[in-house]
Amino acid sequence: MKLRRSRYARLMAFTLTAGLMAPGAAFAADPALICEKIAAKSLQSCVKKISRTEGKCYLATGAACGSEEPKVDKALAALAKKVGKKCSDANVQAAGYGPSMTAAALVERLQAACTAEVASFTARSFGGPHGAALAGAGAAAQCLEGAHKHGTKFLSKAAKLRSSCIGKVRKGASCDTAKSLQRIADAEAKALEGLATACTDTPLEDLVALDATEFLARADGQARCMTAIAHPDSSPLDLDCGPRPGIAATPRGEYVQIVLDEAEWGTRCGDGSPFAFWIRLAPEGEPVENIVLEMQGGGVCIFDDDCAGVPAGLFEALSDNPEQSGIMSNDPNVSPFANWTKVFVPYCNQDVFIGGGTTSDFASVTVHRFGAINVRAALSYLRDVIWRELDAETDEGYRADRVRFLFGGVSAGGFGTLFNYHYVLDELQWSHTAAWPDASLSLDNGEPLGIAALGLLLLADTPPLGWGAKSYLPPYCFATNCGVGPVLLEATSPRLKAEPEQQFLILSNQIDQTQVNTTFFSNLPSWLNTARQAYCDTKGLNGVRYFLPAITENTHVISTRENLYTGYSIGGLLMRDWLELGMTDPDNLVDAVEEGTLVMDYPGTNPFPCSLD
Repeated sequence: MKLRRSRYARLMAFTLTAGLMAPGAAFAADPALICEKIAAKSLQSCVKKISRTEGKCYLATGAACGSEEPKVDKALAALAKKVGKKCSDANVQAAGYGPSMTAAALVERLQAACTAEVASFTARSFGGPHGAALAGAGAAAQCLEGAHKHGTKFLSKAAKLRSSCIGKVRKGASCDTAKSLQRIADAEAKALEGLATACTDTPLEDLVALDATEFLARADGQARCMTAIAHPDSSPLDLDCGPRPGIAATPRGEYVQIVLDEAEWGTRCGDGSPFAFWIRLAPEGEPVENIVLEMQGGGVCIFDDDCAGVPAGLFEALSDNPEQSGIMSNDPNVSPFANWTKVFVPYCNQDVFIGGGTTSDFASVTVHRFGAINVRAALSYLRDVIWRELDAETDEGYRADRVRFLFGGVSAGGFGTLFNYHYVLDELQWSHTAAWPDASLSLDNGEPLGIAALGLLLLADTPPLGWGAKSYLPPYCFATNCGVGPVLLEATSPRLKAEPEQQFLILSNQIDQTQVNTTFFSNLPSWLNTARQAYCDTKGLNGVRYFLPAITENTHVISTRENLYTGYSIGGLLMRDWLELGMTDPDNLVDAVEEGTLVMDYPGTNPFPCSLD
């Protein structure tokens, strides 16, 4: 469910007629504090009401409510009216929302947060925004219904308890934070009891990849972010969402290395050392909310013998420097994204960024599999940096729907793009995001040692081979074969294009011996024929586009090779321009795929089994 522009227009018209800019009667207390209190209560009420409405729509139709759902409009209008009565521009700024934020912007921010939090929660509850878990669920639907019902109550309660604590301190009183946190824990325990009753016959994790404990933990994460969006100062609570003193200074136009504390973030590299990544905010005068991110490549190891042969440098991140060529170039003559915020995420776990915190304790080497945890921590940190900057520098402040994001990676980082894109869309709520996986088609060889078969091991948390990946996969694709590219693309396609930018921009040269080796194919023609078949099988899927050169030389990774990025074209369209169109004119982007001379150059290679438009 998304709030369309027409709905925003209607609601803002209502807001203005309700007297948004008028402060109303004299306040009995500090007007700024009253504004803040009403903002928090209105957001909580909005989320609770719309979540209940959306739950009914999913259970009745298998999908979110339509854009004209009157109960959704009513809840958003109620938020606008309540906040509008108590929040003038002066009150908003005095409360600390931002030095130039207006009351109208605060209303839009809260409305956007309300719809985004509900969309995130319902996607988690019903197997994605398209309700995939409900299809054919039968009697198991009662588990999904129960998860949504009890989760909504817990989400609302956790946000309310935190706001209450903050409100006491803001009025000059005290709050027993330990008592508040215990009350939240009690509410969680009650919700767990409800889920246990609802899911007696079918465990929740069999339906949406998350067990009840993790399901509620993620709901509580949302409650913390709701608290941060509603309260400019969250003291005395120590939240892990929004601007706060622990977020490092990030000067414009300069790369800053961020080293994350495992005790706070749960991150870890393969050798046990701290995980680190790089941020370079857009130069002064450029929109900080335009972001391009690259996850680093570096192969994969699964067993004792191959992990023992990996160079030590691939198990740590502190010495890695950011990529600055091709799509990541800072030169406007090279890349249309040169003046965007840049993020570089090193690869240090040999788990294609999907490891969920297990440890492979082999006889020869120990490898910690924390890839998914690391990249998602980096993304959360990035969100809080952008949040801080937008609140400080703009009238509108931070909203998730303001961010325009090119999320991608090369080689192993491209695999990580495939497996973590749903997190950006659903959990981070950055709806204007395109994914660019390069050199990571993730093809299955059909053998016992192949991506599909290995999924049985890697999704589990059984040592030493289990990576604990299941709960990090999309709630609509977590079977053991969901690591296979075409399978994941087909499962993801129905939920894409809710915004024009939402699509996979898949890049790969067709001659890539590295992909042959890392996905266990016996020879290049076998892999290439599988790649061509996979293209034809997924060609035309909603939200899936390809750039597939037929360069005859073995070439692994193409988007960061400047000569190819700026000089290689298919059908007259440069790779650089193709990627730019993915953000500037996404609805008119088409595949750029060429046959080339590979059938002749590599005996055993077949032509594409479909037409190349």
